[in-house]
Amino acid sequence: MSTALNQNASPPIVYEIRIAGHLNPRWTGWFGGMSITLLAEGDTLLTGSVRDQAALYGLLKKVRNLGMSLLSVNRVEQTLNQKRSEQ
Repeated sequence: MSTALNQNASPPIVYEIRIAGHLNPRWTGWFGGMSITLLAEGDTLLTGSVRDQAALYGLLKKVRNLGMSLLSVNRVEQTLNQKRSEQ
């Protein structure tokens, strides 16, 4: 039965999570390996693959626990070439 579940699992989705203020890059491990980009405007962009909605909510909870202001959460659309390489 677990094999059937794995075959139906959707691929991870890439998200960008923008938060107010600069977050030290040493937090990368705590955020599941998401890349941390410090923006010139003073914000931080977390970017990476998220396996499902539960994992996304877990990341958002970590942002909240740090006391940082969440500015946006965006799903990054894959390019046509990326979709073809996954098939």
